[in-house]
Amino acid sequence: MTDGNHRHGSKGHPGRVFDGVDSPVTQTFGLGIFEELSPVTLDTMERFFLDRGAPVFHEVSPLAGVPALDLLCARKYRPVEISSVLYRPVEKPDAETHGDIKVRVTGQEEAQLWADISARGWAHEHPELLPFLVQLGAIASAREHSPCFLAERDGKPGAAGVLSIHAGVALFAGSSTVPEMRRRGLQAALLEEHMRYAFDHGCDLAMMVAGAATNSQLNAEGQGFRIAYTRTKWCLYK
Repeated sequence: MTDGNHRHGSKGHPGRVFDGVDSPVTQTFGLGIFEELSPVTLDTMERFFLDRGAPVFHEVSPLAGVPALDLLCARKYRPVEISSVLYRPVEKPDAETHGDIKVRVTGQEEAQLWADISARGWAHEHPELLPFLVQLGAIASAREHSPCFLAERDGKPGAAGVLSIHAGVALFAGSSTVPEMRRRGLQAALLEEHMRYAFDHGCDLAMMVAGAATNSQLNAEGQGFRIAYTRTKWCLYK
C-alpha cells in the first residue's frame, strides 16, 4: 500500500486494486479463476470498493464459468465492456519500413506532450474525460520500467503508447491515436517499435489488450498477435 493506492491479492487468489475512485484500473482481477466464485467472495470485494467510495468493477474471463456469470447477473451486475487479451512471442522486427513515420521513446521533458497526445486519442468519443486522462497520462509517463513512445508523421506527433516490462513479459499498453491522424499507419509503427524495444531488453513474451473486434485488435493480429481469451468487465448497479 503506497501513495494512497491499495493492492490486495496473492498468487492463486483473485486480486483487487484501488488506484483512485475514477481510475480505470480500480477493479478486481482473476475473479473466479483460482476458486469458485461465491457470494461471500463478492461481499468482500464489494465492501473493499464501496468503503472507498468507488464503483465496483470486475474484469472476468469466460474461464470463470457459467455459474460465476450467473451469480453476477443475480447480484445486479451488468456487462459494460468486452476486450481481447492477445499474445505473441517477442521477435526482432525487420528493418523499419514506415516511410515518413518515426517512433521514439520520450523523456521526462516531453511528459506533458505525451500525456496530451494520449489523452486526445482516448477522449475522442468522451471529451468530458479529457482532464482526467491528461492527469492519468502524466502519472503513466513517470512510472519506472514503463517507457513511453510517440509516433510522428512528417514531424507531427499523432499517436502515443507505453510499454511495461516485468519478468520477461512486455505489456503493450495505452496506445491511442488523435482523430485527425487515424488510419495512417501510426499504430502499426508503434507496435513494431514496442516489439523492437522488448526484444532489445530481453523479453520473450508480448501481450496486449484491445476492445473485442476493434481496429486495435485487427492491427495487433496483423502484427502476429493471437487471442488468448476474451474478458468482460462487469459493473455493480444498485
